[in-house]
Amino acid sequence: MPKVKIKSAKANTQLPTLNPHAAGIDIGATALQVAVPCDADTKPVRTFTTFTDDLLKLRDWLVKCGVRTVAMESTSVYWMPLFQILEAAGLEVCLVNARHAKNLPGRKTDVSDCQWLQYLHSVGLLRASFRPPEHICAVRALLRHRSNLIRYAGQQVQHLHKALTQMNVQIHNVLSDIVGVTGLLILDAIVVGERDPQQLARFKNGRVKASRDTLARSLKGNWQPEHLFALKQALTTWRHYQRQIAECEEEIQRVLSTLDAGVDLHQKPLPTPRPSLTHNPQSAFDVRAELYRVLGVDLTQVPAIQQGTAMLLFTELGPNFASKFPTAKCFASWLGLCPDNRITGGKIISVKTRDVKNRAAMALRLAAQSLWRSKDYLGDCFRRWKARMGTPKAITAMAHKLARIIWHLIKYKEAYDPKVWAIAEGKMKVKRLKRLEQSAATCGFKLVCAT
Repeated sequence: MPKVKIKSAKANTQLPTLNPHAAGIDIGATALQVAVPCDADTKPVRTFTTFTDDLLKLRDWLVKCGVRTVAMESTSVYWMPLFQILEAAGLEVCLVNARHAKNLPGRKTDVSDCQWLQYLHSVGLLRASFRPPEHICAVRALLRHRSNLIRYAGQQVQHLHKALTQMNVQIHNVLSDIVGVTGLLILDAIVVGERDPQQLARFKNGRVKASRDTLARSLKGNWQPEHLFALKQALTTWRHYQRQIAECEEEIQRVLSTLDAGVDLHQKPLPTPRPSLTHNPQSAFDVRAELYRVLGVDLTQVPAIQQGTAMLLFTELGPNFASKFPTAKCFASWLGLCPDNRITGGKIISVKTRDVKNRAAMALRLAAQSLWRSKDYLGDCFRRWKARMGTPKAITAMAHKLARIIWHLIKYKEAYDPKVWAIAEGKMKVKRLKRLEQSAATCGFKLVCAT
């Protein structure tokens, strides 16, 4: 194998070295390329496999070379084991977006990549990606796993629908939730061998709007053995996922209970929930109360922020994320919810937002979209922006506003107060009245106040 000639980037640069004890690591699925400063070792670039023993040897070698900070690209999930090992060893690990450390064209090799990372990090040109603390990442991993389980359970519901449709049993066109109380009782009876529609219709719950005769008509079909077998397996698998989801929620509650409290519940008890807050009866614990204990503020007081959204924001950002972003503008920029001005030749060629894959931003967009029926100030703003800018831009703008509100609440540990919008509501009413007066004047009428 020919020897790779290693060129020192330090000899050709004019930039000052800000991190003289920096290393760069190119992450791969089976091998890692590591570069340290040229004066730290006689062989400054080495290759390690991804086995745990080699990762420990890599750690020991970096410590021996006097490395204090390490830069690595966030490649899939391959960086996680090494990140945890190096962080536990006391090294400062800089997780870098691959787009921010792209090498010059025509020089793409694993060895040159790790040297390029080492050089950029040594001169201070790399910016670490935001990552919550390790104990928050543990809750985040559990919550993401729970989301996957819910998605898998939803797939089994689709299999139930398919098997029933193939047998022309139209129960899912009569019941809104086939895995509700009535639906599960009927499915269990079908699995054990009941075929009489009238007998199956006796399981009708009082909350079902359809009549018993309509329900019985929908339960008449051609009971084919292969589709009954698929129905039975789908129902068994759905129940298995429900048990897994319950176990996952118990583990999430256990991990949350170990986190430090951000507020004294005796001095500041949990606020009264807002009227439009939906409660998830399937949750194994009180999500809102647990988040209030850890965060110190109740995010669900903000319109459109439900318990699930607040939980996702907590696990993706952590309890003190506002300290990582000096201003609300920086936080909104990291989320990709603000205009990204592209200017060339003194002209703005584009102002659209950056394409950012961020779970927190997606949650805020969904929350903003739910405000179109809200009767408060934020709902009025969203409907006004939607009429003026269109739905996509209005959703982004409202998500930006929600992000700034949440940053302020976490930063200053203040409760959400809807009264702060009183002045803005007054201005909006004045503008609305002025528009009505102008419209009436154009038609030859004059508005008269009724009071």
